[in-house]
Amino acid sequence: MRSSGFACFWEDRECVQNFQSAASIHSHTNCSRETLGFIPDFAEKWPVLRGMLRSKCETARIPVDFHAAYWTPPLSPQRALEVERGQIEDGLGLHGLVSLTDHDSIQAPLFLRASAHMQEFPISLEWSVPFGKTYFHLGVHNLPPAQSQEIAEIFEQYRAHGSGVPVTELLAILHALADVLVVFNHPYWDQTRTGDARHEVAVQAFLEQNHSFLHAFELNGLRSWKENRKAAQLARRWGKPMISGGDRHGCEPSATLNLTNAQSFAEFVREIRVEQQSFVLFMPQYQEPTCVRIIQGLLDVIREYPDFPAGTQRWDDRVFHPGPMGACCEPLSAMWTAPPALIERCFRIFGMVENVTLQRVLRQFLSADIDVSLLRADPSRVLQ
Repeated sequence: MRSSGFACFWEDRECVQNFQSAASIHSHTNCSRETLGFIPDFAEKWPVLRGMLRSKCETARIPVDFHAAYWTPPLSPQRALEVERGQIEDGLGLHGLVSLTDHDSIQAPLFLRASAHMQEFPISLEWSVPFGKTYFHLGVHNLPPAQSQEIAEIFEQYRAHGSGVPVTELLAILHALADVLVVFNHPYWDQTRTGDARHEVAVQAFLEQNHSFLHAFELNGLRSWKENRKAAQLARRWGKPMISGGDRHGCEPSATLNLTNAQSFAEFVREIRVEQQSFVLFMPQYQEPTCVRIIQGLLDVIREYPDFPAGTQRWDDRVFHPGPMGACCEPLSAMWTAPPALIERCFRIFGMVENVTLQRVLRQFLSADIDVSLLRADPSRVLQ
């Protein structure tokens, strides 16, 4: 039986037969606060868009603060769990292990654990760790219930102020907890746009200080094959296993999973940490062009969901901005009678991606960068 490595499900559908379970270990719910700070950065690259954005911001009733504003993914914790388990249990016929990892929040797993039959659901989060002029995301999985709130509060203090207990000491504390798994998520995603060279230096410096307390490096379901290959090379360089991470924010289930024979999440953690065994499965959606999948994820975020609870159905119910005089954030739907026409027009343009004919054309010209011929010839070389 293969105990480590990876496979692409569209090339090797039989690979699941040697495993009893599959783990989805990085996805988000509506408890996750996602920054809008990327909007002015994106607009800066396009003069027309930059001018329109500046004009709208100058005439806004409330001063626009993209960095204080945020949006939340559409799926509730229960719906997110159903999406991830559905792909594993209905699609693969395996037992589903799921760890939800909202940004700097354990609210979703605590909500699910309130049900009597969910007491073993892992308490996890994606911790945003400031480091120099950038920051990294660490997936922290399966926190001990009795200490989870205290640990989450310490994480938040460090995230917000970069002070308190040093990050290396915090990671050492996590490492001492045998059932906790710490994953370096998408290590080569330059989230602060410092530039590839500077980001590489920061990654190496972070690892020199903290590699002893990290247990795996992520192959991310929303990052490119090229970037995942670099992450795999980094993992080998530091002697760490590669692990899956779907990074789902919309309604599409995770594009990478871990195949395992573990029957509980604690068993899965030991399989990675102690046995150093990890088998990553890339699901069929990963072979779609990355930009098309990102736009489809955006459409999930801006879509209307009539069957959702009131106050979460429209996209402007799920986007938040500081109120007048810097008051706490409130949904945009409370600040206007209808969204600006410019935004609605932009959303309609994005919606064209759902046209079947256009998708066919995009797939032809924007094919994924996976070298399928090499995969068929020698799968072990593809991530080298």
